[in-house]
Amino acid sequence: MTQEIPNIESPRRRSGLLRDQVQLVKRKDSDRYEIVPIQDTLSFEKGFFAVVRACQLLAQKNDGMVLVGVAGPSGAGKTVFSEKILTFMPSIAVINMDNYNDATRIIDGNFDDPRLTDYDTLLENIHGLKEGRPVQVPIYDFKTSSRVGYRTVEVPSSRIVIIEGIYALSEKLRPLIDLRVSVTGGVHFDLVKRVMRDIQRAGQEPEEIIHQISETVYPMYKAFIEPDLQTAHIKSVNKFNPFSGFQNPTYVLKSTKLVTVDQIKAVLSEDCRETTEETYDIYLLPPGEDPEACQSYLRMRNRDGKYNLMFEEWVTDSPFIISPRITFEVSVRLLGGLMALGYTIASILKRSSHVFVNDKVCVKIDWLEQLNRKYVQV
Repeated sequence: MTQEIPNIESPRRRSGLLRDQVQLVKRKDSDRYEIVPIQDTLSFEKGFFAVVRACQLLAQKNDGMVLVGVAGPSGAGKTVFSEKILTFMPSIAVINMDNYNDATRIIDGNFDDPRLTDYDTLLENIHGLKEGRPVQVPIYDFKTSSRVGYRTVEVPSSRIVIIEGIYALSEKLRPLIDLRVSVTGGVHFDLVKRVMRDIQRAGQEPEEIIHQISETVYPMYKAFIEPDLQTAHIKSVNKFNPFSGFQNPTYVLKSTKLVTVDQIKAVLSEDCRETTEETYDIYLLPPGEDPEACQSYLRMRNRDGKYNLMFEEWVTDSPFIISPRITFEVSVRLLGGLMALGYTIASILKRSSHVFVNDKVCVKIDWLEQLNRKYVQV
């Protein structure tokens, strides 16, 4: 006698699951399908899953090439997002819009001007792939700001092509795009990531990069890029902390434990040098951060008339604070550019330090005057 199996709904079919939020709908005045916009902003990982699922559905229902536009501000993680999809679906093609920069159109060093893009060549390449032909995609060198050659992009066997760039959802491309994706982050971490990227990619100085961001990149984003992102079918936010990716950070260990001068000297070698110094730290609150909960203040340090911008992240492991830090020397005028990005001055603290240093380690006893607090740092 067979036992009747109860009709239990499969977990995969339950409403509310992310895979069930990815739904197709037929375009108006077209026989092609697109994704019903997902209202909620998704995490980086969930956004990746939703895009992969959407690509699979669109390739099943639509004939010919499926074009995916991945857009967002500089430093948000568009390239990482696209490369992650490529790793999961190696049969797709990815075209980076940065390679279509036309250096002859650069005005006042504004590399985020939408007029910089060679749309004629980009559209020619897109139409070529849609017609089933391999195309010659430009190769752009950021250090020389010039086009240095071309590479052949074959028609992908998956029929899926990702167009990635800050203007990938622009009005000129949207009519051709089947799936519109936005990747955004926070101003603070996007700033850090952009600085680190451009140091490596273009060999620029940190202060030059930050001035460029405050004077051109951010205004261009607010005026031209952000409105396009509102049209995205899938919106993803990248909360990746760039501090975890530093190659050569300085790690500072801090403790409130009371340590005497004699105890420090007893540990250090006899060739230890002893000095004193005074610094003024300007703590800048990142845009949109809660001052009560923020753990990633930007710090500008003034010592002997020289200014340094300090990116750091605190990791608390009582009774210690571990503080990975990257420091760049800048000028005081940079403060205006940061405030234009939405940073606000939270406090200015005077720090008096008794310094002990040898060839291997530096130990400081710091006194914060306004907070009436003393601690030791290594």
